Amino acid sequence: MTDLKEVHKQARLKLKGICRVCPVCDGRSCISAVPGMGGRGNRTGFIRNKAAFNKILLNLRTIHRAVNPDTGYDLFGLKLSMPVLGAPMCETTYNFLGNVDDYQFIVDQVEGAERAATLAFTGDSPDPPLYGMGLQAIYEKAGGKGIPIIKPREPAEIIKRIKIAENSGVTAVGIDIDAAGFENLNRADQPVAPLSVKQLEYITASTTLPVILKGIMTADEAVKAAECGAAGLVVSNHGGRALDYTPGTVEVLPEIASAVKGALKIFIDGGIRCGEDVLKALALGAEAVLVGRPVAISAVGGGAEGVNLLYQQFHSELKRAMLLTGCANLSAIGPHVIRTVS
Repeated sequence: MTDLKEVHKQARLKLKGICRVCPVCDGRSCISAVPGMGGRGNRTGFIRNKAAFNKILLNLRTIHRAVNPDTGYDLFGLKLSMPVLGAPMCETTYNFLGNVDDYQFIVDQVEGAERAATLAFTGDSPDPPLYGMGLQAIYEKAGGKGIPIIKPREPAEIIKRIKIAENSGVTAVGIDIDAAGFENLNRADQPVAPLSVKQLEYITASTTLPVILKGIMTADEAVKAAECGAAGLVVSNHGGRALDYTPGTVEVLPEIASAVKGALKIFIDGGIRCGEDVLKALALGAEAVLVGRPVAISAVGGGAEGVNLLYQQFHSELKRAMLLTGCANLSAIGPHVIRTVS
């Protein structure tokens, strides 16, 4: 693959009837329910994720000496090329109607991130082998550099999967608590449900690995995440697929950052489509972002190299946006960079 245009062309062929691979992935013209890449119901959460980013403007500044911005990011001691990570995605048999091989899809995400000197989260599903596939890909293709996510199962089941992850030498582990209402897991006799602070305390205390809670959308739950011992949280509405009528993730990011900034790491996903979106998220309090659908499309259309090309584009766009807003490094990014419009 030589460029993302070719990657998207190939993805469009493979995902016919599932995802149109639109020029702008904003949820307005895709299939409205799983299977597929769309959200649930009328897709308001999915649509608002991107629409909310569009309302945030950047303040152009060019009287400065930030001529070669440093996008380097330190994550739990790992030196990454940028604060752009791959969101956890798997179960292609369900989401892509079997058009894409499960293991290859996971490998391409992990290997593509590794080539770009960043890392991928990997997923969990009702199909038990898929979690292990993610761990295998992280171990074999990235030397352990990756973060497996576990569904909000019974605490004993979560801890069992964490122990397996520990043996793979992973960077951290996570729980996508926003999957608490997913019927497909319950139908597969693998029940998921909300977890209490006490249960989460028990889980975080069971491991020396950092634990990340993905699916925080309110300041009060961000405080609970910090109280239970989580090392990080992801502001996320599961790409708009968990609950309809949720706000966009970047709309709630400032109040969450205000409540827990400094107590744990704050990540965000949902609607991030370019390096400028990354800059906006960092200016509002996140320290890194997770990218989902664009990575999935790149993996389907171009394999690991397609994913690498996408990350390289994010890196180039972020660096240029930092230069044109006067940010020499990530610590220089703050609210002064943005202007919000109604």
